[in-house]
Amino acid sequence: MPTTLTTDPVASTLRELYAASELQRSGPRRPRPAESERPSAQERADAASEAYMPIDPDAGQLLYSLIRATRPETVVEFGTSFGISTLHLAAAVRDNGTGRVVTTELNAHKVSTATATFDRVGLSDVVTVLQGDALETLDTVTGPIGFVLLDGWKEMYLPVLKAIESRLPAGTLIAADNAGHAETGPYLDYVRDPANGYTTTNFPSKEDDSMELSCKV
Repeated sequence: MPTTLTTDPVASTLRELYAASELQRSGPRRPRPAESERPSAQERADAASEAYMPIDPDAGQLLYSLIRATRPETVVEFGTSFGISTLHLAAAVRDNGTGRVVTTELNAHKVSTATATFDRVGLSDVVTVLQGDALETLDTVTGPIGFVLLDGWKEMYLPVLKAIESRLPAGTLIAADNAGHAETGPYLDYVRDPANGYTTTNFPSKEDDSMELSCKV
């Protein structure tokens, strides 16, 4: 059965974005600064204004399927970038016939580019893009939040989760991409401690990385 995700204009747009990402990935990589020299989150976001940071296509398909199955009224995404993952989330919301996606991004260029993409593929009516610090912008999102994708700066996963935690009812799913990064450690420690109210599992994602899928219980 055709879906919004597998038919044009979304399918062809995703192919184009993934191809551009792969082309960029095959080029030279910038060295990461030492921890002591690390710029702020905003400075890093602005320095990466042209960088694709896509979710793996299989992971995107999984997120689409999870949203179709759970039918959340509000989906929150931390880290829009150029909107590749957002397209998967929004396609699921569109096919459910109910709900909305609220996504947040620091970099103004990525906000305008992603917003134009959502307009072009006809999904702008189910996507709200918030520009700025997620700890501030997500304060404006009313609950309940039924699905969360964490895919921004890894050290912010736990602060973002805690900022919205009071609006997560039992059954909310939280997907944390790039869980193999060392900076996700505090977040993983938190969701893996049963005392904090989550059940969680980790599974391989792209290359040597993984995704953590947690459920509020």
